[in-house]
Amino acid sequence: MIYLFRHTHAGTRRDWDGPDRERPLTERGRHESAVIAERWAGSGITAILSSPYLRCLESVEALSRATGLQIEATPSLEEGADPELAYSELTGAQDGALLCTHGDIVAALIGRASAEGAGLEDGPAWEKGSIWLLERGPGGRVRAGRYHPPPVTAL
Repeated sequence: MIYLFRHTHAGTRRDWDGPDRERPLTERGRHESAVIAERWAGSGITAILSSPYLRCLESVEALSRATGLQIEATPSLEEGADPELAYSELTGAQDGALLCTHGDIVAALIGRASAEGAGLEDGPAWEKGSIWLLERGPGGRVRAGRYHPPPVTAL
């Protein structure tokens, strides 16, 4: 099983003056991340890989603290990365790994899994703060997946 996680809310590019890779989470995004950590910490996550963009790193900080796992920044998961590199990361990741990335990468990975015949429940979708549980078969190829929407928050 692999966890494919799209980072939580980080505001909009147009409202951020700095480099996009340094755009932080909003208050809503921080709250979503805390809820996700609470919900998923005991689910068997064995590793945390993340895009090096700040919004992804911040999205998994609470989960890292809750599980005691270190965050591994992985350029193949950053926004605009080559989808083939991201797919290799997904197929080669250890069982139980959580991969935190961006909407374009989640879309590419879920699209490829669907095109290769994976049985995807409730797909395709990739809202901010959502998690796909992906079951892999031989060679790490995705054979099934279940979508978990982002947490409902009061913010």
